[in-house]
Amino acid sequence: MQDGNFVYLTRERLFELERELKEMKTNGRKSIAAKIAEARAHGDLSENAEYDAAKEEQGLFELKISKLEDVLRRASLIDSSQFSTDSIHILSKVQIKNIKTNKIFDYLLVSPEEADFQAGKISITSPVGQGLLAKKVGDKVTVKAPAGILEFEVLSINK
Repeated sequence: MQDGNFVYLTRERLFELERELKEMKTNGRKSIAAKIAEARAHGDLSENAEYDAAKEEQGLFELKISKLEDVLRRASLIDSSQFSTDSIHILSKVQIKNIKTNKIFDYLLVSPEEADFQAGKISITSPVGQGLLAKKVGDKVTVKAPAGILEFEVLSINK
């Protein structure tokens, strides 16, 4: 569901990213500047590996800030109340059963920027997420994943 240049985010995730960016621009930059100043104090910069490492860290940090700003610039808020529970879509809370093992899994389908497998949030662009989109309760889903072919049954869909 990543149309054009939009990045679909929930309000909560948007606030998290805004807080992270603010923290990076204030305290994060100060911390890196302090590392560079400390390394500079060690003398000759042409042979100062600590200075080179701090400058490289600064470059990577600024790149991360730039990418985060880009995500926020392209952010489009989504709300689960916009969707029905007839079929699976972004922000659906689904319960699925692995047909081979009979294990039951609960997932929230989210945009790639919000995915957090440990928290039960899977991306709609992941193999399982793609396989589940538009399915209904009772549907069987076959997914080709890095772990092999997986088969699931959709048990429930909620907001």
